[in-house]
Amino acid sequence: MRKRGGASESSTTSALSTAAPATSARSAAPARALWRALAPWLALLLFLAVPPFIWPQSWLLAYLAQSATMIVFALSYNLLLGETGLLSFGHAAYAGLGALAAAQVFNHSGVPLALLPLVGGLGGALWGVVFGFISTRRAGTAFAMITLGLGELVVAAAWALPDWFGGAAGVAIDRTNGPPLGSWRFGPAREAYALIALWCLLASAAMFALSRTPFMRLANAVRDNPARAAAIGCYPRRVRYGVVVWSAFFAGIAGTLGLINIELVSTESVGMVRSGAVLIATVIGGPAAFFGPVAGAIVLTFFSVVVASVTRAWLFYLGLFFVVVVAASPDGLAGFVERHAARLATYGWRRCRAVYIWSALAVSVWCAALVLAVQWAYAVQFGADEGAVFSVAGVSLERATPALWLGVVVFLLAALGAVAARYASRARARVADRSSATQTAGARR
Repeated sequence: MRKRGGASESSTTSALSTAAPATSARSAAPARALWRALAPWLALLLFLAVPPFIWPQSWLLAYLAQSATMIVFALSYNLLLGETGLLSFGHAAYAGLGALAAAQVFNHSGVPLALLPLVGGLGGALWGVVFGFISTRRAGTAFAMITLGLGELVVAAAWALPDWFGGAAGVAIDRTNGPPLGSWRFGPAREAYALIALWCLLASAAMFALSRTPFMRLANAVRDNPARAAAIGCYPRRVRYGVVVWSAFFAGIAGTLGLINIELVSTESVGMVRSGAVLIATVIGGPAAFFGPVAGAIVLTFFSVVVASVTRAWLFYLGLFFVVVVAASPDGLAGFVERHAARLATYGWRRCRAVYIWSALAVSVWCAALVLAVQWAYAVQFGADEGAVFSVAGVSLERATPALWLGVVVFLLAALGAVAARYASRARARVADRSSATQTAGARR
């Protein structure tokens, strides 16, 4: 009896010890899921709030304000592209018209500046009601062409109606003319940026909540299979129409945030360049994930502000980066990060570190060779005009620079990148072989 009791006690103890890790693992799973859900919001909050306290320079506030504006603009565009599958080439019309309505209301009434983005959003939504009634009659390529035509009509109207659009000078505001908010009159750039960052967070949270509603689930159904959505009683055109109005509302908020930043809305705000910029930002970030356009907006603003302040070749770098992202990761930066996070979770860092170290070395060396070659070509073509000159180790890449040693350096860097890429490929093959061997051994057991 003692032996049996001891055996039963030992078996119970072993069972409890086995169940304890499983219970702790199950309890840790919700915590990890909560952390994954909150991490992007925490990163966005830190990006908007921390840098102004560390580096309070005016150029940094301008960059962050433009990034916050583009974040809201890209998220509003993703309501069309990512959630509903609608490719638009005239999305800047809603942002520009919303900002124009906000500027006119602010100049002719006593609306507080803190509420001005809401006025711009309502103005953008009003134009979304008008243009969406026309554009949502068709989907796919026809919708894209209709939005392209509507965008060009708005640009033409902006030049034809100078009393309303302000002509070449645009419509300016003085953000200190509105009623103050406590001791804030929003004259300093820091106060204006605080308002822009707050509205960026509010608009992003509102769009995130909207993307989780049953209405947006219907939009996803219309995107994936409009015929089946219609068969269950859904009206695809009505759903597309509603999404266009909501997207125009948030685009109007984004346009008004830009108005608060630079105190001017011009004809460029409704042009094709801005519509193309928001499309590029959304595709770079990845339309399949909610925070994909946020990453794309930050990257695009980095090229257009930071890189553009260093070299006039920033459009070349942006275009090349866009091509590489679309070719290597069609689901954007968000999909790229998700895939590699899953790889690290499966294999672990110790097994994959050689792949990432060699890959990072290859990319860094190739980027150095590319930058050196491009800046050399721009320096030869344009000389010292508009920052085309670029110096390496104190040597200026001008027309008189010897071409031989530069060519040799570029070639050596490209060759070193090829060697690093070769080692990265071998390391990736070893990881794949080990994983396949592990799966085979598990199947045999």
